[in-house]
Amino acid sequence: MKGFKWNSSLLWLVVQHVFFLTQFTVSECANHHHTFDDVIFLNQIKEVESSSLQVLYSCSEPSVVHVEALASFDTGDTSTIFRRHWTCHPGSSKVRTVALTLPDWLVYQADWKIQPSAWVLTAMLRAWVSGAGSLDDYMSAPARAMTLLNLREPFSRPVKQHQLCLSWGLEMKWGALKDKIPQCPQEQEVAVFLSTLYASTGEKFGIVRTIQPFSDEALESLRLRAIPYPWCAFSIWIYLLHPCHQQLCGVLHHLDSKRTYASPSLFLKNSGHLHIQMHGAPGVSSAVLSAFTVPIRQWCHLNVVLDGWMVRITMTCRDGQHYIVHSSNHVFDIAFHLDDTDGYFAVGGGEFVNGIEGYYGPIIYYRNRMLPQTEYYFSCLFLFCFYTVCGIPPSITLMTEWYQSCHKFEFDVRMKIAQYLQRVRENGHSDVCVDAYSQWQSKDRFHIKAPQCEAWEAPSLPQRRHVFLIAEKLANKYGPLVRPVTIGKALYSLTLHKLTQAMDTRVISRMMPLLLQAGCLGDKRALYLSSVLYSCSVGVKPRPERAWLLALLAAQQDWRMALLRLGHLHHLGDQNVPPDPDLAYAYYANIAKQTSADRQNFTSQQTFVEAIYLNNEEVLKAQTNENHDLFHWLKLQARNGVAGAEQAMGRMLFWGQQGVSSDIQTAVRHYQRGAIRLEDPVSMYDYAIVLLTGRGVERDIPKAVMFLKKAVERGFVPAMNALGWYYEQHEKDYDRAVQLWEQADALGSPDAAMNLGVMHSQGFYPGKPADQVMAYHYFLKSAQKGHVDGAITLAEVWNKGIPNHMSRLPNHAVLWAKWASEQNGYLGRVLRKGLDAYFKEKWLMALIHYLMAAESGFASAQFNVAYLCEQNPGGFLTQAFVKQCMLRYYNLTIQSENPDRYALIKMGDLLSVSNTTDKKDVTKAAEMYKLATLSGEPQGWYSLGMLVQEGETLPVSLLVELNLLQPYLTDKQDLLTTLYRRCIDSNATDAYIPCSLALFNVYLHSFWETSIVLKTSSTVAVTAATIAMAFVISNIIRRYVMDTGQIT
Repeated sequence: MKGFKWNSSLLWLVVQHVFFLTQFTVSECANHHHTFDDVIFLNQIKEVESSSLQVLYSCSEPSVVHVEALASFDTGDTSTIFRRHWTCHPGSSKVRTVALTLPDWLVYQADWKIQPSAWVLTAMLRAWVSGAGSLDDYMSAPARAMTLLNLREPFSRPVKQHQLCLSWGLEMKWGALKDKIPQCPQEQEVAVFLSTLYASTGEKFGIVRTIQPFSDEALESLRLRAIPYPWCAFSIWIYLLHPCHQQLCGVLHHLDSKRTYASPSLFLKNSGHLHIQMHGAPGVSSAVLSAFTVPIRQWCHLNVVLDGWMVRITMTCRDGQHYIVHSSNHVFDIAFHLDDTDGYFAVGGGEFVNGIEGYYGPIIYYRNRMLPQTEYYFSCLFLFCFYTVCGIPPSITLMTEWYQSCHKFEFDVRMKIAQYLQRVRENGHSDVCVDAYSQWQSKDRFHIKAPQCEAWEAPSLPQRRHVFLIAEKLANKYGPLVRPVTIGKALYSLTLHKLTQAMDTRVISRMMPLLLQAGCLGDKRALYLSSVLYSCSVGVKPRPERAWLLALLAAQQDWRMALLRLGHLHHLGDQNVPPDPDLAYAYYANIAKQTSADRQNFTSQQTFVEAIYLNNEEVLKAQTNENHDLFHWLKLQARNGVAGAEQAMGRMLFWGQQGVSSDIQTAVRHYQRGAIRLEDPVSMYDYAIVLLTGRGVERDIPKAVMFLKKAVERGFVPAMNALGWYYEQHEKDYDRAVQLWEQADALGSPDAAMNLGVMHSQGFYPGKPADQVMAYHYFLKSAQKGHVDGAITLAEVWNKGIPNHMSRLPNHAVLWAKWASEQNGYLGRVLRKGLDAYFKEKWLMALIHYLMAAESGFASAQFNVAYLCEQNPGGFLTQAFVKQCMLRYYNLTIQSENPDRYALIKMGDLLSVSNTTDKKDVTKAAEMYKLATLSGEPQGWYSLGMLVQEGETLPVSLLVELNLLQPYLTDKQDLLTTLYRRCIDSNATDAYIPCSLALFNVYLHSFWETSIVLKTSSTVAVTAATIAMAFVISNIIRRYVMDTGQIT
């Protein structure tokens, strides 16, 4: 059969058959008993669907002749597909004709009755003679024969003509499917663990990947057989910025379902060597060290090949223009196992180990293949060229160039600092130097000695002028305390100062060199802002690759906003970045953990995160500050003993809410006054918490417990949880702690649910063993009630799953980690700066700060950017940028879990008009308006009516969903009347007048058309229109009186 391969079992049968015939020929003269035993196939089978088999046979004693057909499949199995036998009597040779009847699935194409067959590799016919009543098999038979069957490929086989009548339904179904060629399912033979770059901060965060079993039986059978003898390869790219500071740092490790290390696990030691750990039978493991070390600040490509008991490692690094190749082979003293579907693989850090400080590049796992040993060296060089020199992807080359140029720039700055400090130490010299010619020319007139300019004091390049001026000033002021990072911070502050004074975006292109230099000198804020500006093309040309690289550089330095941006980017994907929830989770998990820590250590650099929309006038009016009338009024109310005012003052001052700067000491005084003087349970709880933690006041645990007990006596639920925490942490009284938490949980406390989850997870719940499933349910309850730590822990559970109970849910995990990350106080600080700039009418700075938050994925910031672009106060943005900005950020806004209704309307408006660059899309515009109406926005009905009036046809699915099909089928006027009537009936004051006027317009057109049809006079039509207009206006006036409460 064309394209068939020999199956190993059938090949062995053929070899044995040939060997047996040779032996039989040599010994036949010595053994005349079997002289006449014989069996031969007389004809060659060409058409298996209708063939007769002719068998010549003879025997020397009563025997049985057996004929059978065997087929081997790609799964490695062998099956009997045909079998016949008959009696042989001693005598002369005889010929028997046997009808070869093979299964339909092997002979014909699959159809409505014949099921598709497994892929047959080889098929053969065999015959043998055995004694009557004997159990002799083929291999021990005195006479035997074998021939191969020529089978056709599945789609080359004939179609069987069935003697059956199809039902109508089956005939229609088969008619639709018969010409469809089935596709082989895509198998994960090559698992891409990482297709891009991942910035690792050297902490316990990494990318979790799981491998699924093959759906193809042959591949899965091969995988299962290879578990005790693995045959695979791993391709890994890494870039180290600093040596490993722990005993081991994770590169790529494998954990099984029991959360123990499995094969293979690759780590980096603090010595720089690679640590390769393999595991065999339970409790048996072995490890080796590479003979070479991984260099710093070089991209290195690791090839790790597993071949039975041997592990081969090849490392290729690029040092400038030179390639350095290291390789070593290691034979383990144990038979290690590799079941890649058990547990998960982790790129970087993990549950038990930190990651490297640097970057991980593309990581690929070849599950059932590896390169020949002779090709390793050339493959490494080829792969290195593929990823760097050839520029696919260019990120590795771009990053290498960045670090090289930054290293040189930082060296020049350090030299300047050293020379400025040297001059400062030379007391008595003037700060101003003159050149040699000027000194010679004036030596007769002036006798003041001035220092001659050194070569290093030559005029700087224009783009470096600010850097060296700042370096000189700081050196004169602070002396040896000056560092390059100090200059970077000063450059960033200078850039923000200049941007604050700017009136439009043209200044940004002049500020970009300063930002890049500041980032080069270690200011991660400058790196992030540069990334945002390049991504959004504000004042500069868009450079998405450079924007992504700058975000990576900032994220590697653990800058929270950059971590948020990369998490958002890999969550939703971009033009050049496909969505990857596992990679997004790795970034979100990092900042989520920092968010939890930041909330316990709140500083003046943080602000409570508030989702404030710039089109919400009521919320904007509620914003205040220390000089605002609202703040002074609340302060007066608090002094007069109003408990609610004390609570509000303490909350605003402690967390920095509603525009008030954080002042923890003053907030504590409000807590204390409300707790002692007013005996307010809320203030008692707040005061007790600061006494327990010592924030803003001297720590006093006994007094804290006293106030907590008083608050509990008054039924304040958060106090129950806090008192339970005290018993659990300080007195180790788990019974009393759990009792309080159970009580608080029953009353809806998210903190109590979180604490009960921890108790179940760690096995501290009295009288019960550890129960991860029960813990999961408590974590879920806590997260759903808005608890940040509950959301973080729930995301961790969903990211890894619970063995034998719950599979991984990476898409759910990334959503919860994202939500927890967006509660970070540093994000709140950026949002507050944007709002403050908006109130001060610093439009460019408001846009920049909101852009920094919007690029991190925060929905209200995305809306505010689009809204600022739409309003464009003072015309500080070009019209081209305004259109692009509105489309991008309103579109991002509506992709959030609860899209803003105003954004839906605006997206519909943008999609419903055409311009020179974009065509209008009525279907999408109508979908936006539909979503707005379903969320309660009456303008959606109005906008749908405007589309109909413009002659556009609404999609039928939309009409059905909004229950508009009947008016649509009646006529256009009925549909418009229904749309505008629903807009009026929404009881929204802002929508009443425009919708009433639109409805009047419909009536007016109807009256005019009716008057023409009936050939009435124009006076009648005008009179009818006037009456209708009077009716509408009277309704408008009546509605206004009802809404304002005025009576005339």
